[in-house]
Amino acid sequence: MPLVKVKEKYQVTLPASVRQKAGVVVGDLLEAQVQGKRITLVPKVVVDREFIERRLSEGLEDIKKGRIYGPFASAKDMIRSLHREAKKLKKR
Repeated sequence: MPLVKVKEKYQVTLPASVRQKAGVVVGDLLEAQVQGKRITLVPKVVVDREFIERRLSEGLEDIKKGRIYGPFASAKDMIRSLHREAKKLKKR
């Protein structure tokens, strides 16, 4: 298990093997969690709330206007429907 040293300004460098296993790259955000005497770093993703709200409102508008598929009796039925719709799009 790699050891990490706390530097002068309380900075630490994650060893390459740890970064690679966790998929952490330069610019990623990590949330620091403390549990007792243990510190855990968890990769986090920043979400643009305006983008999410806009996409949700578009989805709700589609539902209101009846632009929906289903319900389906099974996953197989849903996949068949997706294939039919894909064929329609290819014909355009």
